[in-house]
Amino acid sequence: MGIINWLDPHVDKYILTTAGEHKVLEVKKHWVASAWPGVRAGVGFVILVSAFAFTGAIFWVIFLLGLVIGVQALYRIIEEYRDRFVITNQRVFRVHGVLATARASVPLQRILDITVNKPIIGRWLNYGNFVFESAAQVQGLNVITYVGDIDQREDVLRMVMQPPELPQQVSGIDEDDGT
Repeated sequence: MGIINWLDPHVDKYILTTAGEHKVLEVKKHWVASAWPGVRAGVGFVILVSAFAFTGAIFWVIFLLGLVIGVQALYRIIEEYRDRFVITNQRVFRVHGVLATARASVPLQRILDITVNKPIIGRWLNYGNFVFESAAQVQGLNVITYVGDIDQREDVLRMVMQPPELPQQVSGIDEDDGT
């Protein structure tokens, strides 16, 4: 549990609770985002283990090649795991990074349009990508990839973006019909 806790980006500490903000949804990347790095990690492991069949300089070349491939793939898996997209009642933000953490956010009022792209494999495996168009010229948050259950996430996002309906005000003054 210790390593998983260390890997978690702890997005709750970026919620502005003093300003009345609360988290509506935290979205992790779909497992497909880590599939190719997982394959590379497996290949790196096989190369690393196969190095023990050799001696001398060939051992070190194969060993280092397997180690580099495996470490780079493991880094990518951790990078995908730590990439989080968060929807709050006031904004959307993304937290990502392994050694250093980067954050980007857009207030809900500045989001003009949301586009959902689902590649064919995404339709089969139930994931897609969000593309945000905001009122800002330069966006810190415009594309969120590998979002699992994207249709459900889009519904939640659109519900949060809808302004609350104001109850109809009942006036105690009757209109004078002139009689």
